Amino acid sequence: MVLFDGVGVALLTLFDQDGEIDVAATTEHAIRLVGLGVRAVVVAGTTGEASALESDERRSLIAAVRSAVDVPVLAGTGAPSARQAVRLTVEAVALGVDGVLVLSPPFTDDPRPYYERVAEAAGGVPVLAYHWPLVATPGIEVRQLADLPIAGLKDSTGDVARLQATLDSFAGAIYTGSQAIVTTAASFGARGAILGVANAEPELAVRAWSGDADAQRELQRIAVRIKRGLVGGLKHHMASKFGTSPAVRIA
Repeated sequence: MVLFDGVGVALLTLFDQDGEIDVAATTEHAIRLVGLGVRAVVVAGTTGEASALESDERRSLIAAVRSAVDVPVLAGTGAPSARQAVRLTVEAVALGVDGVLVLSPPFTDDPRPYYERVAEAAGGVPVLAYHWPLVATPGIEVRQLADLPIAGLKDSTGDVARLQATLDSFAGAIYTGSQAIVTTAASFGARGAILGVANAEPELAVRAWSGDADAQRELQRIAVRIKRGLVGGLKHHMASKFGTSPAVRIA
């Protein structure tokens, strides 16, 4: 099952200057991005500072965005343990998400039991696995993908050789999470890209996906500058463009 084609956004969560979640502003930003060409929205993922959200905040945010946009909405439900990921998945599915994006479990070379429990909890809602070993070591080996109960994979490594190997051996939908290879991923046959930088540069990301090499270079240049400040850097860049709050919970 293909959830979407093209550019999706790993949505930032907006907070006010007191550090309180601003559901209305975050939802408004999601609507803005869809209007600028974004084809899916991932709520409460790593870029959305999910680990700093309370359970009620996460639920309110997912529900608000799901009711506001007419593109697929995915919730980030990965967690260090299967027990936690199952709970987050059940809650997200109850709120009507179109899919869940699930970061691989850390410190295990066999992710299958984890994803089996998450897929069962999802009850038929598509599960996208998430390979990002920088955050969750060791990640998922390409040879393991075919044995997992998943609809597809987000891979944020930016490893072009791995991308090609995945496309050659795995039938699910492949999405890059690296802004450095958006144009390459499209030319190789990936289904799309799920990008944090699309919060601030949605139009460049869409142009890069369409094969615009100049847009790809500019997107990468901006992303390199932003990443020096991590989520805060992205929020400050976004604030300069859209007037949103730069406040973060995770510095």
